[in-house]
Amino acid sequence: MNISTELDRDIWHNLQEPGSYEWWYFDAEDREQGLSVVCIWFAGFAFSPYYMDHYLNWRKTGSDPPKALDYAAFSFQVYENGCESVNFIKEGHASLFESSGNDIVGRFEDNRFYYDTLKEAYVLEIAFDFPARRQKVTAELIFSVRHNYSYRKSDANNNGKVPHHEWLLTLPRADVSGSLTLEDTRKKKSRTMTIRGQGYHDHNLGLMPMHEYINTWYWGRAFSDTYDLIYYVIFFKNSGYKPLALCMLRDNVTSELTVHDGLGVETSGLRRGLFAPLHSRNLRFSRENFFMDIEQKQVLDSGPFYLRYGSDIVFHKDGRGPVELRGISEFLNPGRLKFPVLRFFTRCRVWRHGVGSRMYDSYNFFKTCWDWFKR
Repeated sequence: MNISTELDRDIWHNLQEPGSYEWWYFDAEDREQGLSVVCIWFAGFAFSPYYMDHYLNWRKTGSDPPKALDYAAFSFQVYENGCESVNFIKEGHASLFESSGNDIVGRFEDNRFYYDTLKEAYVLEIAFDFPARRQKVTAELIFSVRHNYSYRKSDANNNGKVPHHEWLLTLPRADVSGSLTLEDTRKKKSRTMTIRGQGYHDHNLGLMPMHEYINTWYWGRAFSDTYDLIYYVIFFKNSGYKPLALCMLRDNVTSELTVHDGLGVETSGLRRGLFAPLHSRNLRFSRENFFMDIEQKQVLDSGPFYLRYGSDIVFHKDGRGPVELRGISEFLNPGRLKFPVLRFFTRCRVWRHGVGSRMYDSYNFFKTCWDWFKR
């Protein structure tokens, strides 16, 4: 696991290794409206059941190695007051994805992001149809740089001879502006929301499937007028490797960035859902004069290998505190995709271009009916 904050690393890397993956993640929150938006572009969809099937078959037979770009994808979620309004994931072959490999730009069908160097901002242009939910979505979001970090870290486990994964934290906090239009194609009704809030962007890539070296992964962030906080902890599959645990804390009054690295981590409050993975609702980070407690409160999204929460974060620093923040946390257990039954159920959320899926159609039909009933 290597960490970098360099902007020029935010380009497409055109990874060729079977099982490799790359994604660009954008998260915006407008607290006044109770609105949260998540957009992700994938050049190698690490969580695709189709990609995993192909990869495991290649490992078994040694023939027909999968190519990452044959599993390009785009994901878009909208949450309003803690409830899901849109949950769209579409994947497909290489022709649906485009990037130069030189500039910071990516496209999946009509959904595009790019970095505007003059404005120092990421521009997201969104346009897709979601026929399974009778929805059409268009949006333009501007992620203007509020501040950048300067930090680099290489994984010291096994003298650095570890599987290659990069976490590129190119935009720890952004001012987000723009608009979002949600259309009900059956009722011919639409509503447009103006967005003003805070945002976050990072970029991950790896040369082999995550389930082969990552056991579990927790990460999250919280913003306030006084502090910005980003935390990250990975427990590796190799029990001989030390967990990677750190907290980046920016004092917005002094503009000082402190990276608390090599933190001890304690987990508690184990939970498991019907399909959700075993996970801890409480995390405690500590080292010398820094302590941080995270309580995962409200579940915003839940799946066979992934969870998203609203979180309460409390930290003490240099004997002072407590400082209380409200933020977003996420959890991942990539090994769950190895189980055929969970890949089967994951298909209900993923629209594979050109592939019919009764599971996908049935799931979205019942979700549409349930959403109608709740209204």
